[in-house]
Amino acid sequence: MKKPLEGRIALVAGATRGAGRGIATQLGEAGATVYCTGRSVRGQPASGPKRPETLEETAEQVTALGGHGIAVRCDHTVDEQVIALRDRIQKEQGRLDILVNDIWGCDSISELGVAFWKLNPDHARTMLERAVLTHLITSRYLVPVMLPRNQGLIVEITDGDHFGYRGSLYYDLAKMSVIRMAFSMSRELRRTNITALAVTPGFLRSEEMLENFGVTEAHWRDGAKVEPDFIASESPSYVGRAVAALAADPHVASKAGRVFSSWALAREYGFTDLDGSQPNWGDHFARAYPGLPYRVADEAAYFTWRDSPIESVRPNWPEE
Repeated sequence: MKKPLEGRIALVAGATRGAGRGIATQLGEAGATVYCTGRSVRGQPASGPKRPETLEETAEQVTALGGHGIAVRCDHTVDEQVIALRDRIQKEQGRLDILVNDIWGCDSISELGVAFWKLNPDHARTMLERAVLTHLITSRYLVPVMLPRNQGLIVEITDGDHFGYRGSLYYDLAKMSVIRMAFSMSRELRRTNITALAVTPGFLRSEEMLENFGVTEAHWRDGAKVEPDFIASESPSYVGRAVAALAADPHVASKAGRVFSSWALAREYGFTDLDGSQPNWGDHFARAYPGLPYRVADEAAYFTWRDSPIESVRPNWPEE
């Protein structure tokens, strides 16, 4: 049988580990050719905290699952490297169908629970560069590859499907920025067939998170003995299947500009995590913290974002 994303070309920016690796591999399982980018390659790890995962491993897993994985070392803070990546994809494929911006690299500097007047300003510069500027640069140069064919999907990976505070000013600014980025891109793409939206995983069992809890993916439930909320966690492949389902949906344009959770998309599209479960962070929150609100950024939340004064006065902006 033909796979749902067979023939599609995808770029997952930030595919070395975590959600990025999960997304890349699941796009591959759905049949896509996936360019996997990041800074950690064999024999040349990225600066900062050293992790053993490499881009080559991600690309190999994409191929093993039935797709075609291509590892490309790229520092997405450097325009010239992103331009070179764009030119390579254009030359080798002549198209780009799916762009996933998952670049992060800020776990060690998130400083959750620290008041903003005590935060390290250098961490703000680093976080905005790595987690926001990289997304802007990548979209700036890669979306034009989609425009000639007038079709495509842009996915911004964030944390949280709400507009509420996220535990630290810098972290909140970074994660809300990419939600807003997806919305703003959708406004500027509204006269095209290219859809921009944002997706959040739930409590993610990334490689680093598993190590922090002293468990493996095979025995991840033991982590709930340390942190009860861990019982509602999900593997990186879960959000990967969410992105693959969106990419295969012919009506995905109806979701343009919004932020969606892996668990809500699982309920809508019917996919499961690797172990056959269907973790739902929203339901878990309601059970674990009865009486406390969990306000999803739904249509009502987005209402005041639409039909801005500038769009009313200048309805043709941006002019093509």
